[in-house]
Amino acid sequence: VVTDGSAVLGLGNIGPAAALPVMEGKAALFKRFADVDAWPVCLDTQDVDEIVRTVQLIAPVYGGINLEDISAPRCFEIEERLRELLDIPVFHDDQHGTAIVVLAALTNSLKLVSKKMSEVTIVMSGAGAAGTAISRLLIKSGASKIIAFDKDGCVTAGFSGKISDAMKGADVFIGVSAPNVLTEDDVAGMAKGSIVFALANPDPEIDPVTARKYATVVATGRSDQPNQINNVLAFPGIFRGLLDAQAHKITDELLIAAAEAIASCVSESQLNASFIVPSVFDSQVVAKVAAAVKKSV
Repeated sequence: VVTDGSAVLGLGNIGPAAALPVMEGKAALFKRFADVDAWPVCLDTQDVDEIVRTVQLIAPVYGGINLEDISAPRCFEIEERLRELLDIPVFHDDQHGTAIVVLAALTNSLKLVSKKMSEVTIVMSGAGAAGTAISRLLIKSGASKIIAFDKDGCVTAGFSGKISDAMKGADVFIGVSAPNVLTEDDVAGMAKGSIVFALANPDPEIDPVTARKYATVVATGRSDQPNQINNVLAFPGIFRGLLDAQAHKITDELLIAAAEAIASCVSESQLNASFIVPSVFDSQVVAKVAAAVKKSV
């Protein structure tokens, strides 16, 4: 589990020493949920070349690399270069783990509102590591209209308005950005059967209680709210499957298969507006994700 401590969830750029307890926690989750032995590697550098070279040098003793809490845009280059250099899987959890669970949650949410991925308008707030990976995976899964925003405004060609303009009539909102990006009027103006994933942590893009006044499905990144979008649904099973298959690479098809496996852990009889993804303590999740990954390798 490799980090430089530059983008620790909720804490920001706190450096490698302060990031160590978070990485130890990540290693504990690997062991608890998937019996994968993981080791925190906190690097005292934020130089891309040094990180890549260091990971390349230590890679022979590991079966896979989990990049964690490395800030954008450096995280993209680090992952890309390591995937080219190494013959073991390189997985950036802040990108791909989040994208997998979001895809699983959206798949089940769309079932509830009887809409198709290819037909909905999706507004995204946040175009960093998570936002970019989510958009990529949604497009690979059939999404055709995504209007994305970062802190400076819209980054989607052909759209020049503000996020409040894009929200009018939109079917889905996915936020991986900052607190209080949306207003009550923004959610009220969405299409019927709207879906709001306000995933900024610990303070979401809009108060979930407010969002539920108008949206059919609301999810957050918080453990004290229904429908927590939690990466622990993805990464333990993914690495269990990768290690069991002695895999060398990670593909988009593998990521989509993992999302489908997570979504399938919620049966039709269980599926409702407050239960779109399984509990992180559901024992079938790791087994199903690992099996789907192994089949996809």
